[in-house]
Amino acid sequence: MSVKHAKSNFSQSQVAETVKRLFGLTASEISSLPSYDDQNFFIDPIEGGKYVLKIMNSEDSKNPALIEVQTHAMSFLHQNGLPAQTALPNISGQLMSLEEIDCGYGSQKYLVRLLTYLPGTTISKVPLTPQLLYETGKMAATMDTILQEMVHPHLAVLERENFIWSLSNLPLLEPYIHLFDGNPLEKVVKSVLYQYKTSVTPKRCNFRKCINHGDFNDLNVLVQPDGRDGHRISGILDFGDMHSGYYIHELAITIMYMMIEHPKPIEVGGPVLAGWESFLPLNEAEKDCLYVLVLSRFCQSIVLAHYSVSLHPENEEYLMITSKKGVHILSQLWELGKEQVEKLWFQTAAQFSDKK
Repeated sequence: MSVKHAKSNFSQSQVAETVKRLFGLTASEISSLPSYDDQNFFIDPIEGGKYVLKIMNSEDSKNPALIEVQTHAMSFLHQNGLPAQTALPNISGQLMSLEEIDCGYGSQKYLVRLLTYLPGTTISKVPLTPQLLYETGKMAATMDTILQEMVHPHLAVLERENFIWSLSNLPLLEPYIHLFDGNPLEKVVKSVLYQYKTSVTPKRCNFRKCINHGDFNDLNVLVQPDGRDGHRISGILDFGDMHSGYYIHELAITIMYMMIEHPKPIEVGGPVLAGWESFLPLNEAEKDCLYVLVLSRFCQSIVLAHYSVSLHPENEEYLMITSKKGVHILSQLWELGKEQVEKLWFQTAAQFSDKK
């Protein structure tokens, strides 16, 4: 999202009125939930149940077909046994509504949905044991495999040709690298871009295509205690970055975000990779590109976070969560180099799988 003031700024009274008018619910409790581009509110109505009101930013709201496919994908995963949210119909029987409201920036239109509330805590708040990392990798592979079976008349909208968060579009970061002028990180980002162009792009024809969730991160995965001193995945959130991509992209994204929360980030790749390959083994081209793709996702996150802060300085704390930790991990991975990192990841994955 590249437009200042595109994110809505609904007040609690506007949220209460919207929930009452669209869904016939009287909110006894409304609380704001963190979000990157949109507004999310926890809703506890006196009529019972618990929900999340999701208000899309005004830019994404201009593409209702894309939001419709995302909503369908959530329902499709739920029907296939995965813990995804589903949208509830409003009093008109629609799963989404385009609302024109002035949030202080003039009258703008925002797509509004009421989603089921999933119990659990974000995976960022619990110990990332090797077993939980294994389950996370397996869940990501399962999710993309199910999404690939999805049928919808508007699937073509997922192509999103110039979507800047797609790992197919890393060169789109180049106009933003000036934000690091004088920062040692600039050299690393430029080097990763070069590696991407020379070692990933030529091999992309051998990657297997699929539909990516695209943001399987530590704040979008919920967990609950499993009764055996560990945790199980209880929720998958935020399908706003869904797009046509490749299986290996989802794996790289998953590894990168799980590294953010781990005390020894380099150790994350092996268990996640083992979980992924227990469901969907990689081919040789995918294996060879995994390291650079993980680094590429760090670059996306760090560069675009700095750009977003320039637009939304008031939201700096949330926007920079991943970036602040990611800078150190990216530098560490780059210094270790492809051969050493891959050796650790693939050997650990093989040992983990042997124990299963």
